[in-house]
Amino acid sequence: MLPKERILETVSVLFHKQGYNATGINQIIEEAKVAKASFYQHFKSKEDLCVAFLNERHDLWFNALEKFTLKEKDLKSKVVASFDFLIFMNQNENFRGCSFLNILSEIPSDNVKILAVIQSHKTDLRNYFKNIIANDLIADHVYLLFESCIIESQLFKSNELIEQSKKIIQTLIS
Repeated sequence: MLPKERILETVSVLFHKQGYNATGINQIIEEAKVAKASFYQHFKSKEDLCVAFLNERHDLWFNALEKFTLKEKDLKSKVVASFDFLIFMNQNENFRGCSFLNILSEIPSDNVKILAVIQSHKTDLRNYFKNIIANDLIADHVYLLFESCIIESQLFKSNELIEQSKKIIQTLIS
């Protein structure tokens, strides 16, 4: 694996396990087994590394979501499958939650560089539901259900509210 890939893989684990603020560059360099010069060749700062990590996470997450829901043809099935995707991710990532929201809780409100990436990810998710559901009000309602399911399932290490949300969707979408 190339140094840049090792660094990004390492921060994926460390940011999840320790959080963004508690993870230092020296620890990343040591655990990724790269030279300091190699680190700075790829990333000018920890902030730039975080942006790269979030962009990579965005791509991986959306590609997995699209693949997971690809076989569903009608809109209700596709939306329900999106919630099944959350259950799948919780099982695979041990209720990791949303990397974007986890980092949002740690950055200062004036960190516009990282905030812009987080906002872009959430806008893309909101638009994902708007592209499936013609009614914008219902699409936003589903988006908010989805977001709250991510947080609640991480908090309680349970898929219970995701299952409840799937039932709510059955009544929302006709």
